[in-house]
Amino acid sequence: MRRRSLLLAVPAGLLTLAGCGDDKADKAKSKPSDSPTNSPSAAPTAKIVAGPLPEITKGTKFGQKPTVAKGPGKASSDLAVKTLIEGKGKEVAKGDYLQADYLGQIWATAKVFDNSYDRGKPSVFPIGVGQVIPGWDQALVGKKLGSRVELAIPPKMGYGTEGNKQAGIKGSDTLVFVVDLVGTFNGKSSVKGKEVAQSNKDLPKVGTNTDGKAPSIDVPKTDAPEKLVASYILEGDGDELKETDGVLCQYRGVLWADGKEFDSSYKNGQPVQFQLAQVVKGWAQGLTGKKVGSRVLVVVPPKLGYGEKPPEGTPIKKDSTMVFCVDILAKA
Repeated sequence: MRRRSLLLAVPAGLLTLAGCGDDKADKAKSKPSDSPTNSPSAAPTAKIVAGPLPEITKGTKFGQKPTVAKGPGKASSDLAVKTLIEGKGKEVAKGDYLQADYLGQIWATAKVFDNSYDRGKPSVFPIGVGQVIPGWDQALVGKKLGSRVELAIPPKMGYGTEGNKQAGIKGSDTLVFVVDLVGTFNGKSSVKGKEVAQSNKDLPKVGTNTDGKAPSIDVPKTDAPEKLVASYILEGDGDELKETDGVLCQYRGVLWADGKEFDSSYKNGQPVQFQLAQVVKGWAQGLTGKKVGSRVLVVVPPKLGYGEKPPEGTPIKKDSTMVFCVDILAKA
């Protein structure tokens, strides 16, 4: 099955970057999701009960890959939710991007159909807004970070009567999940990396505020560099991004020619999530190797941006050099 079996494909919020004129990127942007897409207003809800739930036999600590027994007898038709470990972090809010590790299996057989632990990084997805299965949306909003939660999700709160054939899930299957709540991000998130000196007067100077507001970008009155620039403004201590990774970030983009903003996740009020392979080459090359938790200045020359084919309906002109500040919030 696909690695993102619970999640939608790349969100459509990356308006000026996802459509980079590359056929692969265009196809990825329009690709439908493997999972059911639920409108928040139309999504089913269920009564929440304490059980029954299967026993976790190994990996009982937060962050450990669990081994979970088969369901004990008949599963409830309601949504069974139990907090196995109570965290001390902030509560998960509706509309947050939730970072979580999880394992999912089928109640009757204990067959594991997906887990993030083997991939070596938590998954990141919007919660409470109809972009994951309804059982997750209802059960996880309000839980505290640092918690481990076990769920038994009836079909109507999972993949419905059609199931998910690719994952081996039938329309009658109750699903069991163990979920470790790692972190949350929203439109006010900023990185908290170590400040790096901005000593090159021929490069834009970027603000170092970490209050969730858009950093300033002051473009010098000099010629734009011909080569890609990617340098730390705030250096984090997280994992380095690989070219095959996805990323959740906050960003702001201005034009070198006049310093005018043409795009901003801050203005949109929400971080953006995408695969590095699906954005302009300047972003992909500039962010590869950079650490999670960092703010990065990326100056994209035309040949690594939109070149002679800027996106219609934007202030970006032919052969524009673009300047971005990017907060790398998480691998995604």
